[in-house]
Amino acid sequence: QVQLVESGGGLVQAGGSLRLSCAASGRTFRSYGRGWFRQAPGKEREFVAAINWRGATTIYADSVKGRFTISRDNVQNTVDLQMNSLKPEDTAVYYCAVSAFQYGIVSSVDSTYNYWGQGTQVTVSS
Repeated sequence: QVQLVESGGGLVQAGGSLRLSCAASGRTFRSYGRGWFRQAPGKEREFVAAINWRGATTIYADSVKGRFTISRDNVQNTVDLQMNSLKPEDTAVYYCAVSAFQYGIVSSVDSTYNYWGQGTQVTVSS
């Protein structure tokens, strides 16, 4: 059974940093893109960052570009999201996801991902 488990969320002051990690179990995803999405209260889920299967290509939402960095470890079967200079508007539940397409292009579209974690809460206080 495939399982994605996020960790690293918490409460941080504005300007601070957090590092989220997503561990996959049940199968390996070395040849699949990985992504991070988030959902704030009362809002739709939105794209945050994604990385292709080799780790050579990354894309970011404009709102986090220059502050967040996505990375992956295909040996450990994990993907991380380093979040710096956090803002109150970054407060949300953060979800990791695995692309449905083997060797596919990196994507910001949530319908192209078919495995999702349960989410981890990130709260940024002002």
